Amino acid sequence: MITRFAPSPTGDLHLGHALAAWIAFDLAKRNGGEMLLRFEDIDVTRVRSEFYDAIEEDLSWLGITWSGVPWRQLDRTDAYQAALEKLQTLGVLYPCFCTRKEIAMMTSAPQRDDGLEGVLYPGICRNLTESEKQQRIKRGDRWSWRLDAAKATQLCGPLSWHDHRFGESMLDPQMLGDVVIARKDIGVSYHLAVVVDDAAQNVTWVTRGEDLLSSTHVHVMLQKLLGVPQPRYWHHSLVCDEQGKRLAKRHDALSLRAMREGGVSPIEVIERITTFL
Repeated sequence: MITRFAPSPTGDLHLGHALAAWIAFDLAKRNGGEMLLRFEDIDVTRVRSEFYDAIEEDLSWLGITWSGVPWRQLDRTDAYQAALEKLQTLGVLYPCFCTRKEIAMMTSAPQRDDGLEGVLYPGICRNLTESEKQQRIKRGDRWSWRLDAAKATQLCGPLSWHDHRFGESMLDPQMLGDVVIARKDIGVSYHLAVVVDDAAQNVTWVTRGEDLLSSTHVHVMLQKLLGVPQPRYWHHSLVCDEQGKRLAKRHDALSLRAMREGGVSPIEVIERITTFL
């Protein structure tokens, strides 16, 4: 068994991160496996160098250990590019020239039904002619690669996956619609990077919060398209504040660093987060 904890070095870890890390660590430990640490740092506009060490310090304080040297996604651009080229060869990607603001203003676009903010992309650029695409690229328009969910579904056929908490789920290709797979400024999206890295590290169990359950529909499809193994999943419950809202990096008072400096012990943290299981 191989699990992983993959935080983004964009701020201090909080109780929600602690729960995610503890589940991955404890699951591997109880089954004679190993947990890996991976930094999801592809969004360089938000990454801060000091948080790499800070994350490792917080985990060590909790008694959470990992195997090997932590991977950084910034070191993996060649692997992501190879995967992107394979998807392009399969014909399941198309360039999209719409900005987030433009998409948000499209009131006729169908609302997402996965509990997340925003709208499903209505496929405006999906049917552009090849000539129109090339003209806009040459003109220097900002663009990204989107996954054509309909074409991908035709290639993949019916798919499902097993979740430790939610059981067997059938893939719904329209859960997130035609998601962005790569952007000109960042190069790769979370969806593609996480699939490529999990396969490269032979991860057998993906443990993460239930807020990412909808993303699994995209990841399972990408795994099939890229010909990589499908891991088992465990989308655990989230740690929420007194108002029932999911913790985020803005909850500074509940960061592990603040709690540690305030005299809270690792045992107290673990006892608190495990009440959410």
